[in-house]
Amino acid sequence: MAPLALLSVSDKTGLIELARSLVEEFGFDLISSGGTAQALKEAGLPVTKVSDYTGSPEILGGRVKTLHPRIHGGILARRNLAEDVADLEAQQMRPIDLVVVNLYPFEQTIAKPNVSLADAIEQIDIGGPAMIRASAKNHAHVTILCSPTQYTDYLQELRQNSGSASPAFRQRAALRAFQHTAHYDQAIAAYLERQEAEGRGQEAEGKLSEMYELAGTQLQPLRYGENPHQPAAWYQTGATTTGWAAATKLQGKELSYNNLVDLEGARQIIAEFAEGDPAAAIVKHTNPCGAALGKTLVEAYQKAFDADATSAFGGIVALNRPIDAETATALAKTFLECVVAPGCEPEAEAILSAKKNLRVLVLPDLSSGPKETVTAIAGGFLAQTSDDRPVEPGLWKIVTEKQPTDAQLEELLFAWKLCKHVKSNAIVVTRDRTTIGVGAGQMNRVGSVKIALEQAGEKAQGAVLASDGFFPFDDSVRTAAAAGISAIVQPGGSLRDQDSINAANELGVVMVLTGIRHFLH
Repeated sequence: MAPLALLSVSDKTGLIELARSLVEEFGFDLISSGGTAQALKEAGLPVTKVSDYTGSPEILGGRVKTLHPRIHGGILARRNLAEDVADLEAQQMRPIDLVVVNLYPFEQTIAKPNVSLADAIEQIDIGGPAMIRASAKNHAHVTILCSPTQYTDYLQELRQNSGSASPAFRQRAALRAFQHTAHYDQAIAAYLERQEAEGRGQEAEGKLSEMYELAGTQLQPLRYGENPHQPAAWYQTGATTTGWAAATKLQGKELSYNNLVDLEGARQIIAEFAEGDPAAAIVKHTNPCGAALGKTLVEAYQKAFDADATSAFGGIVALNRPIDAETATALAKTFLECVVAPGCEPEAEAILSAKKNLRVLVLPDLSSGPKETVTAIAGGFLAQTSDDRPVEPGLWKIVTEKQPTDAQLEELLFAWKLCKHVKSNAIVVTRDRTTIGVGAGQMNRVGSVKIALEQAGEKAQGAVLASDGFFPFDDSVRTAAAAGISAIVQPGGSLRDQDSINAANELGVVMVLTGIRHFLH
């Protein structure tokens, strides 16, 4: 008896080539449903429609096609059990050797703007997952292919093994199948949960799921993780290409794990300045070593670079404007790991091409980031909504006798936006909308203040200071004032806030409380 293949696919990429090889090289009989059967017939391939094979018509507008004992009996039968073989013979069923199924495009559908719940529901596949799971369960006897990317490997497997797939291949295919259906169900559950939350008006609350599932498709393996002894890979979530997967790499070496982590840190900073004046941020180990706004992009970059030229060496640069020739010339003067911008002019691309190892990426949408962040811990993981709440200066409180000027408020806003992206305890000192001192990741706030002010040096005279958390004592305020700081922005919320306010009043320093904390661990 000829081997039997069941083909029923939504994505018809490579379908005809696969089917032709199955028939002409390996003598398969084909059964198929709906549009797949029509495509095979139009290609001149012999195919039996599922409805003819089962004797039951497709019903309910196509909702029921393959949910039939002749299909699932043929898939699930154990060829090594006499009872199963006897059942097939008694019911005049053929064993099915190959199942090729991919599912209705649910994720692609819900990614479309203004898709209705009804339209989404119709893209929830039922027969497809049933066949995939049945085939994967019975992989001792059946091969399941759920992606066009598997077709070439499968045909090669048949050619190398006298027309049959090895047990090891079938088991790998079963694993892929269960991963596929798990991801599919997770996408449906996540969508329905969002719908339910929005129906209760909870979208603004950012409520996290009671059952949090994390799924992704590997885009590429990475050479290693943070260190050479740590294996790593890059995964994409969702069916649509977004985020860094949507970036175009114009040149340079492959991206590393650390590159991607730093690029994300740089993207988050530059997203704060997506609109408005040209902006540049230079990141090392996820912390900004320099960031600035300018009248031109090259001015913004040069100011950011000059803020800490030593640390900028080997850094990651993010720009909020397309790279022009002048900026490209400035970028090419030093060693950098990566540059990302929403575009790159041809002249600039030609200039940067001289730096063969420099990774240059174009990411048109630098503002869209993850809605949640996940951190692994022993026995599980932690999830939280992203710290992407818009800055609202209108809600800030000026708590000192001395009032800020408009220029100081503008500078405080710039410093506050940056402080949010510095590891805690975080202190950022800025002047002329440029970082001049950054204190990051210290175990106490006074230590961060001293580092930032020491880096700022004489430039601290008349500068402003931002702190990601409140001051528990007035010592940091006094240290800042002694260095020449004119204004401070901080969340407030300490039981001893008044001590810091009194010190600011005594020393003639403006103090503004935001009411929002931005710890970054």
